[in-house]
Amino acid sequence: MFKLLFLFALLISSSNAAVQDFCVADLKGPESPAGYSCKTATKVTVNDFVFSGLSAAGNTSNIIKASVTPAFAAQFPGLNGLGLSAARLDLASGGVVPFHTHPGASEVLLVVQGSITAAFVSSANTVYLKTLKKGELMVFPQGLLHFQVNAAGYTSVAYVFFSSSSPGLQITDFALFANDLSTKLVEATTFLDEAQIKKLKGVLGGTG
Repeated sequence: MFKLLFLFALLISSSNAAVQDFCVADLKGPESPAGYSCKTATKVTVNDFVFSGLSAAGNTSNIIKASVTPAFAAQFPGLNGLGLSAARLDLASGGVVPFHTHPGASEVLLVVQGSITAAFVSSANTVYLKTLKKGELMVFPQGLLHFQVNAAGYTSVAYVFFSSSSPGLQITDFALFANDLSTKLVEATTFLDEAQIKKLKGVLGGTG
């Protein structure tokens, strides 16, 4: 009986094993929910597996005083199909990454400079909040709302790692106020007053 169970387990594990070593993204083709199609093996080079884009600081001269430099499959083709990716987060003094979600991945954040106050909110509306110092990590479960705020008086830097090569991103403020949804509907669904909604639409580029 135990032998049969062992053989069954081996069969299941082998059926889930990768049928090829890697699938470097062919960026000339479209991205599907399963990722990019594979580049022809003879055209794959070592440069497909190396990415240096996270070595330089991002531009934080924007409304949120923050920059996220991605190393996803679209920028780093060797990640395609491997179920992981990374990014660099630069937060100037006063910088913030507003409430957002990654529908396709969980996230781990590692602070390497300064300090960052970070939190996520569970589906039960419990807030998990912590100010992280250099060398500390925090995990944000897939799909849950979370944010990061610079807690230092100077630029803070973190590296972020995801459990998908294309984690996706939706920022709540932009979803509400950077589109063409009518002000009346936003007012009805958020309980904000009309003047505040129009002000936020003006700041974030929304219409309606």
